[in-house]
Amino acid sequence: MTVVLDTNALMMPVECDVRLLDELDRLLDGPACVVPRAVLAELDDLAAGSGEEATAARVGRDLADDYCQPREATASYADDAVLELAQTDDVSHVVTNDQPLRTRLLDAGIPVISLRGRNKLAITQP
Repeated sequence: MTVVLDTNALMMPVECDVRLLDELDRLLDGPACVVPRAVLAELDDLAAGSGEEATAARVGRDLADDYCQPREATASYADDAVLELAQTDDVSHVVTNDQPLRTRLLDAGIPVISLRGRNKLAITQP
């Protein structure tokens, strides 16, 4: 089982106090994680700043580097790249809290994992 992680998903450990990998293991029993290169670029841009958002982006980039496989997409915009990868045969879910992206994914028939409650993740089926 493979999941695509969005930028804000990788920033959840700092911004939402979510144990992202533990939650994914709980929901999906150890999925493989992939990240579009556009998401990595977005994390790099955010990490160049200062404050909590930059810290969250740096932690997210470290998570991506350590636990995720980078993937190419033809789309250069991160949300479009996430949707593109989500439509490949090996992907089962996408992790994101971005509401417009969630809507696009669910409309495309792709299950979405997002924050529910204080620091737990849940799956929304299309």
